[in-house]
Amino acid sequence: MANVKKTTPSVSEAPNALRWGFTPQSENWNGRFAMIGFLSAVLLEVFSGQGILHFWGIL
Repeated sequence: MANVKKTTPSVSEAPNALRWGFTPQSENWNGRFAMIGFLSAVLLEVFSGQGILHFWGIL
């Protein structure tokens, strides 16, 4: 038992670390980006007076 090497995890344990794959951290980042997108759509509508589809000329 004296010759056992201690290993350290190769993945960061920081709760806000940006990691690829299906991890709990990816859900946090996905929620943050969704909030930014929703806020930008609301601000675009407030300042332009048009919905986002009208602003882009889709409707």
